[in-house]
Amino acid sequence: MLNIGLLGCGRIGQVHGATLAGMHTARAAAVSDFLPEAANALAGQLGAKVMTSDGMLEDPSIDAVVIGTPTTTHYDLIHKAAANGKAIFCEKPVDLSVDRIRECLAAVKAADVPFMVAFNRRFDPSFAHLQKQIADQVIGDVEIVTILSRDPAPPPIGYVKTSGGIFRDMMIHDLDMARFLLGEEPVELTAEASCLVDPAIGDAGDFDTAVVTLKTASGKLCQISNSRRATYGYDQRIEVHGSKGMLRADNMLENTVQLATGAGHQTAATQPFFLERYAAAYRAEMEHFVSSIVSNVPMTPTGDDGLKAQILADAADAAARDGGRRSF
Repeated sequence: MLNIGLLGCGRIGQVHGATLAGMHTARAAAVSDFLPEAANALAGQLGAKVMTSDGMLEDPSIDAVVIGTPTTTHYDLIHKAAANGKAIFCEKPVDLSVDRIRECLAAVKAADVPFMVAFNRRFDPSFAHLQKQIADQVIGDVEIVTILSRDPAPPPIGYVKTSGGIFRDMMIHDLDMARFLLGEEPVELTAEASCLVDPAIGDAGDFDTAVVTLKTASGKLCQISNSRRATYGYDQRIEVHGSKGMLRADNMLENTVQLATGAGHQTAATQPFFLERYAAAYRAEMEHFVSSIVSNVPMTPTGDDGLKAQILADAADAAARDGGRRSF
């Protein structure tokens, strides 16, 4: 039974805590949060101890930690966890600075501890199946990947100001998915972005609508479309066109019932937001983290995956601001 400590008791910490509560090979043994009431509430639900972050990281009975705290805290927590020999599961992004991510990865490598970056969408059953079909050459050689990701509404302005921007906060998931599906590293990137949803987002120095195009050395293309507004719900779709056919993963709906009348066909709304849409993915990624530790096998996504996604996000942000093209 692995003893896992949860650093951060907000909504993502609660998600991971619920997954651990249903596992037989691991348990949430301790929790920590800047807000005592949040830590106490989650500890009560999980039967876990409330600890300080330093106390948790220094406790030899804690085998691994899940870092679900604000991004600005990740750097110090990763270094301390690595120094204390803990396996580490870290929410994205690892850090908003590429140089600091490299320093984190160096610390992890020096300590020789397992490290996993939480790009949960790789574990979504539909997306994972789509990637396996690509790997099995069901559609031949990949030619164009199209990724659509649109939120039902923008986040609070306070969050926007500290998030690192739409490319580093939102599109970073899609940039990782692009690498996952293309099977090759992008060598060229172009980006365009606007503020069309909320002028306050522009005033904060960010965008709310963005498009990125990636190109690999062999010529494969990926188009990514992001928006902070989708009046019809949470929009998460992928299409992959290949030399022998096409694969598509559509939105998940609240139910599969369809109404047909003289007015046409009606279906249920999409699942409201990421916690519902990616519930299975969150469970699967934590199960992968635990099973990798128990079986002593490599885990993925790796720290290098987190670094490469951040490099692409930085390049997209810069290209959107100066209209240039970036090469890697």
